Amino acid sequence: MLVTGGTGLLGSWLVPRLSAAGANVICLVRDWVWQSELVRTRAIDRVTVVRGDVGNRDLIERTLGEYEVEVVFHLAAQTIVGIANRNPISTFSTNVEGTWNVLEACRRSPKVASIVVASSDKAYGDQPRLPYDETMPLQGRHPYDVSKSCADLITQTYAATYNLPAAITRCGNFYGGGDLNWSRIVPGTIRSVLRGERPVVRSDGKFVRDYFYIEDGAAAYMLLAECLFRQPNLRGKAFNFSNESQISVLELVDLILQKMNSALRPEILNQASHEIQHQFLSARRARSELNWQPQFTLQEGLNRSIAWYREFLGFPAAMAQVARG
Repeated sequence: MLVTGGTGLLGSWLVPRLSAAGANVICLVRDWVWQSELVRTRAIDRVTVVRGDVGNRDLIERTLGEYEVEVVFHLAAQTIVGIANRNPISTFSTNVEGTWNVLEACRRSPKVASIVVASSDKAYGDQPRLPYDETMPLQGRHPYDVSKSCADLITQTYAATYNLPAAITRCGNFYGGGDLNWSRIVPGTIRSVLRGERPVVRSDGKFVRDYFYIEDGAAAYMLLAECLFRQPNLRGKAFNFSNESQISVLELVDLILQKMNSALRPEILNQASHEIQHQFLSARRARSELNWQPQFTLQEGLNRSIAWYREFLGFPAAMAQVARG
């Protein structure tokens, strides 16, 4: 199995699951990020590492051929909205060109039998009806959203035109241990509380989102790859994966503060731009066609995340009572 973006947040949870299931995993790795959960836990020592990136189609094709890859998880992407706004070209290059490079290499590799491509709920852009379902048009307007809309449509093109065995995931906002992008609301809030600092909210706090626990994400990707083997009718289809719940940023921050027994109040910057105001997903198709359901509620996922960050940042359980501010 080939995993692009294996050292990222999702890859760091997916790769160990694949290894534990007995898969021979190859990871395409561009940057050696020592704080990546896959590297930090030494789980990367149990897989084959190919150094390079999704901009090199020849490298991808060589890897698929030499390792006789049958399953591909394409996760590699620039995933930060703020970075995409500042550097749209690099985001388009990685997220759009990188996707067609992977798919073209797969098209030319006859052993590949199952491809799961990571899109996003952001591919839908802003829609007038909620929750979002897979029949809705892809209409991203800003750099990150557009990059995901394009990658999604390119995947559908390869499936429709070349019968490529590819399916698409559209997930809510991932959260969980291993996410060290402190500008994201879950890790940023937990770290601030552990340090006794006020958590920072970049937006006005009223943005409504779908938050999806990372271990549920890894399990969903594996399930979809398995189903693609057995059900050719899934080729070209997209699947929303979601707890089918909605919560505002401020509500989420308050929930974390409550779980961590903190009286700290958030600092609201109201500086977010080019972001969708209200977005959450219907997972009805995944439930009915894949017999999928999430394993963790938001409450359970946050409990596990808080425990992970406490350990990672050196705050043992005995220090769970955070100084009130």
